[in-house]
Amino acid sequence: MSEPLIYPDVQIGKDPQLGEFVVIGKVPRYGEYEPTIIGDEALINSHTIIYTGVTIGRRFFCGHHVTVREGCEFGNGVSIGTGCVIEHHVKIEDGVRIHSSVFIPEFSVLHVGCWIGPRVCFTNAKYPTLPGVKDNLSGPEIGPGAIIGANATLLPGVTIGDGAMVGAGAVVTHDVEANTVVVGNPARPYKKVDELSYRNRI
Repeated sequence: MSEPLIYPDVQIGKDPQLGEFVVIGKVPRYGEYEPTIIGDEALINSHTIIYTGVTIGRRFFCGHHVTVREGCEFGNGVSIGTGCVIEHHVKIEDGVRIHSSVFIPEFSVLHVGCWIGPRVCFTNAKYPTLPGVKDNLSGPEIGPGAIIGANATLLPGVTIGDGAMVGAGAVVTHDVEANTVVVGNPARPYKKVDELSYRNRI
């Protein structure tokens, strides 16, 4: 059994549960960052790595083999599934649920209570091989309560409106209006969320 590796300047709140081979506060190759802060009642499963300069609120949960890069900011009650990669300087607000094997690149923003299905892929580089690409990254922004279905792909800089839904496997190339369902490749409006049959049964 291997105990967690906790780097200096890491602050962890009350009643944490840390799995085997967990690393918290890892220092990246470049840059200087503030200490890592993790709130009360965190449950962090085995082989997860959280870099320095990360701030995480109360009741954080993450599965196994999760990577959270430097400079991220998470609210309370954030849940991240097994095998996810959260790149640096991502903002995730309260109550966000991210399922397994999701990739979220730099400068993405996930607002309160949004839901990200398994194997979703965000992107943030419109022309990845051009010179200066690192200076022009723009991650997607997901509105409060929005739902992104399994295996969907979001192109750089798209905004998903409040309460919108992206169908499974959709490729989102443009902004999605609030309370709108989009499906397909490229994703196109299908109907309003209020028109879905499951909504009418609630």
